[in-house]
Amino acid sequence: MHDQPIQEDFLYMMLYGAAAMLSLIACCYLLLRRSNAIAPDVTSPVRLRRWTAAFFASMTLSHVWYLPELYLPSPEDALQATFVGATLDFMTFVPFGITVLFSMLQDRRRPAWPAFLMVAPLAAITTMCAISRSIDLLPALYAYYLLMGIGLIAYMVREVRRYGHWLCDNYADLEHKEIWQSLLVLAVIMSFFGIYTLDPHGVTYKYITQLNSMILVCFLLWRVETLSDLSSHTVSGTDPSLLSGAGETSPESPAASKPQNLTDTIGPMLQRHCIDTQLYLQYDLTAILLAKAIGTNRYYLSQYFSQQGITYNAYINSLRIHHFMELYRKAVAAQNPFTAQQLALESGFRNYRTFSNAFKQQTGQTVTGWMKAAGKAQQEQRK
Repeated sequence: MHDQPIQEDFLYMMLYGAAAMLSLIACCYLLLRRSNAIAPDVTSPVRLRRWTAAFFASMTLSHVWYLPELYLPSPEDALQATFVGATLDFMTFVPFGITVLFSMLQDRRRPAWPAFLMVAPLAAITTMCAISRSIDLLPALYAYYLLMGIGLIAYMVREVRRYGHWLCDNYADLEHKEIWQSLLVLAVIMSFFGIYTLDPHGVTYKYITQLNSMILVCFLLWRVETLSDLSSHTVSGTDPSLLSGAGETSPESPAASKPQNLTDTIGPMLQRHCIDTQLYLQYDLTAILLAKAIGTNRYYLSQYFSQQGITYNAYINSLRIHHFMELYRKAVAAQNPFTAQQLALESGFRNYRTFSNAFKQQTGQTVTGWMKAAGKAQQEQRK
């Protein structure tokens, strides 16, 4: 089955053991450590940490139940061991990985059972292959695996797009919240199993799978540590005085009777309680916090922004960008020293990169280009 006895390849066995140990350490780290080491200021979702730990545990066990394949001298016995390992992988490793991807999407709680149901046919096929010691069902395995992969990718693309819209409708600051990287995780997982499934019966692909698994552990660990927990819209450290408006009520409750004209009612409320007070400068200002501050609920606030053809994120960013422009003009007029990064932070943005992207998206200009044009215009006015 191999180009050379794999047990005689000391380098590969060291890599094999290192990959297993890395996944075990990552599993224990996620289960035992409560705070983040990579991003100490971020609180990661508990559900995601637990499912990722389970995924790492299954990766460690996967290295255990594939050991017989490496040492069995008979090709027939090694093949049967491979099928047994594949069955166990399809019962643990694969559904755990899919559930990790589901857990990254925090707009709603997605159950884990569809992931296990999805891979059940794969486990059934490999079980029959192990019992019969035959590879006759492999074409069916490859076909179903390919269809499952395409379906899963299509589902994740759709759900990630929905999740992005949900973020824009509820959060002003998207740092540590976006999860487009989960598509990269999915691609890594699919490539990892693609190499495994399309086994070219060589040693080279064995090295690739171990390196790939180590990269996957590192990437997932980084993703878990840097993803904010969005299970609650409430942001710790919020000034209670900002929340003196009405509480969050459902659209069906009597206290939440729909305004006759959202533009005529919520528009002035935003002007009075958000713009005039510069509430938009507050970090991590969510739609729920803003709704409470102006005296309405998130449902009608969302309806208002929908009628205006904008998202909540775009609304807050437009106010912050306008604030940046005013700060810039005042600094230039007073000839005070400043940096664009400093003004961006004073305008409510957590980092310059986010500000720069939002600025170009809303104005169609780069920050540097706009500053040059605005500075030149002010000089001409003084002349």
